[in-house]
Amino acid sequence: MPTHVHKRVPKSPACGRRGPPRPSRALLGPRAQRSHPHLGLGLRSLPLRGTRASLPRPRASPSLAPPLAAPCPAHGPHPIPTSLRPSLLPASPTAPGPRPPGLALSPAKPGARRAPPRLLLSRGSLDAGSAWSARQRRGGAVWRLWRAAGRGRGEVAGAVLVTGGDSCRAVPMLRFPTCFPSFRVVGEKQLPQEIIFLVWSPKRDLIALANTAGEVLLHRLASFHRVWSFPPNENTGKEVTCLAWRPDGKLLAFALADTKKIVLCDVEKPESLHSFSVEAPVSCMHWMEVTVESSVLTSFYNAEDESNLLLPKLPTLPKNYSNTSKIFSEENSDEIIKLLGDVRLNILVLGGSSGFIELYAYGMFKIARVTGIAGTCLALCLSSDLKSLSVVTEVSTSGASEVSYFQLETNLLYSFLPEVTRMARKFTHISALLQYINLSLTCMCEAWEEILMQMDSRLTKFVQEKNTTTSVQDEFMHLLLWGKASAELQTLLMNQLTVKGLKKLGQSIESSYSSIQKLVISHLQSGSESLLYHLSELKGMASWKQKYEPLGLDAAGIEDAITAVGSFILKANELLQVIDSSMKNFKAFFRWLYVAMLRMTEDHVLPELNKMTQKDITFVAEFLTEHFNEAPDLYNRKGKYFNVERVGQYLKDEDDDLVSPPNTEGNQWYDFLQNSSYLKESPLLFPYYPRKSLHFVKRRMENIIDQCLQKPADVIGKSMNQAICIPLYRDTRSEDSTRRLFKFPFLWNNKTSNLHYLLFTILEDSLYKMCILRRHTDISQSVSNGLIAIKFGSFTYATTEKVRRRLDEQCSAIPTRTMHFEKHWRLLESMKAQYVAGNGFRKVSCVLSSNLRHVRVFEMDIDDEWELDESSDEEEEAGNKPVKIKEEVLSESETENQQAGAAAFAPEIVIKVEKLDPELDS
Repeated sequence: MPTHVHKRVPKSPACGRRGPPRPSRALLGPRAQRSHPHLGLGLRSLPLRGTRASLPRPRASPSLAPPLAAPCPAHGPHPIPTSLRPSLLPASPTAPGPRPPGLALSPAKPGARRAPPRLLLSRGSLDAGSAWSARQRRGGAVWRLWRAAGRGRGEVAGAVLVTGGDSCRAVPMLRFPTCFPSFRVVGEKQLPQEIIFLVWSPKRDLIALANTAGEVLLHRLASFHRVWSFPPNENTGKEVTCLAWRPDGKLLAFALADTKKIVLCDVEKPESLHSFSVEAPVSCMHWMEVTVESSVLTSFYNAEDESNLLLPKLPTLPKNYSNTSKIFSEENSDEIIKLLGDVRLNILVLGGSSGFIELYAYGMFKIARVTGIAGTCLALCLSSDLKSLSVVTEVSTSGASEVSYFQLETNLLYSFLPEVTRMARKFTHISALLQYINLSLTCMCEAWEEILMQMDSRLTKFVQEKNTTTSVQDEFMHLLLWGKASAELQTLLMNQLTVKGLKKLGQSIESSYSSIQKLVISHLQSGSESLLYHLSELKGMASWKQKYEPLGLDAAGIEDAITAVGSFILKANELLQVIDSSMKNFKAFFRWLYVAMLRMTEDHVLPELNKMTQKDITFVAEFLTEHFNEAPDLYNRKGKYFNVERVGQYLKDEDDDLVSPPNTEGNQWYDFLQNSSYLKESPLLFPYYPRKSLHFVKRRMENIIDQCLQKPADVIGKSMNQAICIPLYRDTRSEDSTRRLFKFPFLWNNKTSNLHYLLFTILEDSLYKMCILRRHTDISQSVSNGLIAIKFGSFTYATTEKVRRRLDEQCSAIPTRTMHFEKHWRLLESMKAQYVAGNGFRKVSCVLSSNLRHVRVFEMDIDDEWELDESSDEEEEAGNKPVKIKEEVLSESETENQQAGAAAFAPEIVIKVEKLDPELDS
C-alpha cells in the first residue's frame, strides 16, 4: 500500500484550503503508467492529504492533464512546509557512493504554454541524507530531488520533494523496494532427464535441448512448454554431442557420436529431413549465412530455378512404409525447396577430433574439408563475408592440454562466391535426389515380403524328405500332363502348402510385385532422370574452366557419374522386365496348381477356373522348366535347391552375383553389341551389369558421384591456409573438475564490423577471469591483436605480438575507468547455476541448475516497462529534448573511493572499460 505524508500543514487564507493545491495526477509517461508486477504502477492521482491515495485507472492521454505543481492563482507558488525543511539537503553531483537513478522533471520553455511536469522513474532507492541531480541537456535548469521526512516522525517512506527553483511540491510515491529484480522470470521447468545442451533459435521463441537419454527436445518460451520430442533410434543414434540452428530458424542440426551422423530436423515436426555420415564424431558446429552482396548474386537469387520449369515434380512416396521420410511423403510439399530453404547460401561448419573440420553447403553437401589443424575442435566460426575461419583447438599431451586459436584464410570462397553458390545448389539438389532414390529403394524392399520365399523352402524340404529318384521338376510335369500326383507330391501340396496357403501366397506375390513395379516406374525412374539432368548441368558448368576449374570441378569425373546413373536406370528397367515376366508366369502357375489341388480334395471347381488355353499350358511348362531345376551349387551358397522367386535377389544389399541372372541368349541387340568392337567400348552407351543386383549398382553410382563431388571439397579445403596461430593457455585440470557457467571458449562473428570475437577463460589464473580476443575477418587488415581480460570489476589489457608465448604467460595492465550498472544483475534464488544460454534476438536467457534438470527462463529486456517515452506534444512544440539521466564517468582517482562506497548499498556489478586499440577499428 502507498504511504504518504500524514502531517497536516497550515491552512492558506488566500486559497481557503489546506497546504499546497492538490495535484490532479502524477505523469509517468505512457510506458511507465502501465502496471508492473514489481511496483504495481498505474496511478493517476496522488493526494497530499493524510488519507491514503486511491489508484484509479490511468488515462490514455497524459498531455491533457494540468501541471503537477501549479501555483496558487492569488499568491503564486506555495512555500515549502516547515515540517519538511529540516530534511532538505543541497544537491551534490559528486556525493560519494553509488548514484541510483531517481526522478527528473522537464520544465517548460519560458513564454511557451506550460507543459505538465514529467517524472522519470527507474530502479533504485532514495535514502534520507542523500540528494541526486539530473541535468537537462538544453536550457541549463537543474532540478533537485529530496527525500521528505516529517517533524518528529523520522523518515517518511515514499514521499519525494521536487523543486525547480520557483516552486516546491511534495510528491507522494509508492514504496520502493530496496532492489528491483533486473530480469523477470517468464518460465520455469523441472525436467525428467539431465540436460547437456541448450541452444536458442535465432528467429523464434524456441529453445532446443538435448538430454543424456539421447532425446532432442524443443520448448517454447511461454511457460517453457514442450513443442515436440525427437527420441533416439537405431538409424540416427543415441549420443548427442552438439546442436546448431539454421540462420532462418527453420531447421535444427544435431550430431551423434555413436553413429557419426548429422541429422537435420524440421522445426515444425520431429522428423528427420536429411542425414549424412561423417568420418569422426563431431564436437562443435556452427551454421552461418553469407551476407556478401553483389549484382551477380542478386540476379541469381532473383532468377527462377530452371529445373522447376523443365522437370516434373517428384511423386510423393507412399506413407504406409516405416522408413519413409515425411518430407517425401507429404502431399503438396515441395521437398527440395523445403530442404534448401532460402536461396541465399548458408554453410554448416563441423569440427571434431584429430583436426576434423568440414563445411557443408545448405547443411547438406560437403564443399570443403580443412586439413593441417591438430587437436580437438572446441569452437569454430566462419565469417559471414567468407574471408576467414576461426578455430579453437585443444591438444592433450602428458596429462595437460594446450588450447590454441587459429585463423584460416578462405579467400577462394570469397573470390568465387557466385560460382560457389551455384555449385552448392547443384550439389544440394543431387544430395536430395540421392536421398529420394534411397528411400524409394527402401520402400521397394519393404514391399517385398518374406512369404514369397515359402515356395523355395517347401520345395527344398520336399527334396530332402522324398524317397523317390525322380526330380521335383518331373513330379510337377507329370501332374501337368496326366493330372495325377505321386503320394509324396500330394502330401507336400495338401499338408504343407494347403489350398488356403497357396491362395494366400498367390495374392501376396501379386500385391507385392504390383507395389514394387509402381515404385520403380513412378519414383525410382523419376528420381534417376532428375539426377541425370542436374549432373548434365553440372558438367556444363565444369566446361567453363575459367570460372569453375579453380574450385575443382572436373568434367571427366562428372561424365563418369552420368554414366553410372545410366547404368542404374538400365538395371531398374531390367527389374521391371523380371517383374513383368514373373507376374505372368506366377499367375498361370498358381491358377493351374490351385485347380489341381481342388481336384485332389474332390472340391467343386468353378467353370472359369477350368478354362486353360494352350498358351496357359505353355507358360506353366516354361515356368517349371526354368524355375524347378535342382541346383546343388545353390544349396551350398543359399541353403536351398530352388530359386522360384526372382525379384527379391535384385533388392538384396549384397555384393554377390545374382542367383538367377536374366537369360540373354537369343537377344539380338545384346549379341550385336558383343560382336561390335566399336559399340562395345563406346562412351555413348551405358555399361550393363547383368549379374549384379540393383542395390550393388546403386551403391556404385553413389560412390562415383561422391568421388566426383569430393574433388571440389579437397581443392577448397587445401586453399584454406593457416594465417594466425595464438597459443592461449595450458589447462592441467580435467573437464569434470571444473564447473563452468558458460561454454568456453566461445566464438562469434560480428557481421556489421566484420570482426571475430573469442571469449575464453584462463583456468590456471582464475575461474572468474574472462578474456576477449578480437580479430578482423580479413587477415590483411589485422595489424595487431586486441585482448581484454575481465576480472569482476577490472579489465586487463594485453597484446599478442609475441605469438610464441602463451597468453597466460603475458600480463600488462592499463588505466581504466569505472561505470556502475545497477540493473544488469540478478540474484538467483534457490538455484545453483550450471549453464546459461542467451538469445539476443528475443532478449531472453535460460539458466540450467547444477542438477541439470531444473531450468529457469528470464526476460532480459524488461527495461521498456520502466523507461519513459520522453516525447510529448508540448515538448515538441516547445522544442525541448527529453531529459535523460546521464551516467557520470568517474575519474581515475575516485575509482577506489567509489568502490568502497558501493559496498554499503545493494549488490551491484561493477564493470571497468578501456579504450580499445584504434588500429583494430581500421
